[in-house]
Amino acid sequence: MATNLKNLSDFTHLSIPSAAPFQFAIIVAQWNADITGALLNGAYGSLIANGCPEFNITVLEVPGTFELSNAAAIAADSKKYNAIICLGCVIQGETRHFDFICHAVANGITEVGIKTLIPTIFGVLTTETLEQASDRAGGKHGNKGEEAAITAIKMAALASNFKNSN
Repeated sequence: MATNLKNLSDFTHLSIPSAAPFQFAIIVAQWNADITGALLNGAYGSLIANGCPEFNITVLEVPGTFELSNAAAIAADSKKYNAIICLGCVIQGETRHFDFICHAVANGITEVGIKTLIPTIFGVLTTETLEQASDRAGGKHGNKGEEAAITAIKMAALASNFKNSN
């Protein structure tokens, strides 16, 4: 959780393995494109900064955050990727639509990861305002896309270590 005490882009306390040997899919929602574009830039840049060659990164766009789960399942089924990063942004409106979308997407992304055993990362902002989203997409609280990429690298390495030890 991003608060005044936590920056989403601070990884100084973590040991991050090289991303070089891994294939990543980044699935990004087109809805709230200013925010999701910033998340994409953060995720992509973090993968590159941690050694991932550009040709090991595939970016897939979907219409909205709700479609992330299905696209993640399709990507996982291809067996091409060591980790899948899902990026989206849902901003609270006047109706309960926000609750339904957030719940469905969180469960869907989790389910893909559990069923396929391919790390599937939840890089979705669920905020009350556009300002809160901006603060977490490269603003004063860092970038959730960067956090999602670091999580993907760490989980791809974890999964690889288990496969290699058997």
